[in-house]
Amino acid sequence: MSDSYLARDIMISAVATIPRGASLLDAAIAMRRSSIRHLPIVDGERLVGIITERDVHRCAPSLLSEITQEEYNAIFENTPIERVMSRDPITVAPDTPVREVVSILLERKMGCLPVIDGGRLVGIITRSDLLNMLLNFLPVPPEPAA
Repeated sequence: MSDSYLARDIMISAVATIPRGASLLDAAIAMRRSSIRHLPIVDGERLVGIITERDVHRCAPSLLSEITQEEYNAIFENTPIERVMSRDPITVAPDTPVREVVSILLERKMGCLPVIDGGRLVGIITRSDLLNMLLNFLPVPPEPAA
């Protein structure tokens, strides 16, 4: 694997985001709809936080408790995303070497890194993106002989 790969080479540019005024329900719906586990929270184009699928699950009341479906839904509807999000997430620039991206994710035990350019969110890199990159470098096993 070459050391010349940069964050811009593997980042996802079409990033699903949610505005900072959204609710926990809005975030849960956006994550489910887009099949993603990390959702950047923005104020315009500026990244202000991030919420993960784990954060959403952590805030959900137990279905084993004596709570009605309406009460359960109300918690999601009435919880502001700003109350749950991680503020000022660690980010990288588009020209950050992929080796550094991997080091940050491993050392901090993170699942994603937003990519910022000039104060604007321009992409995101997840562990899955890095695994896909690795897969492209692994040799394809030969077909079994018939």
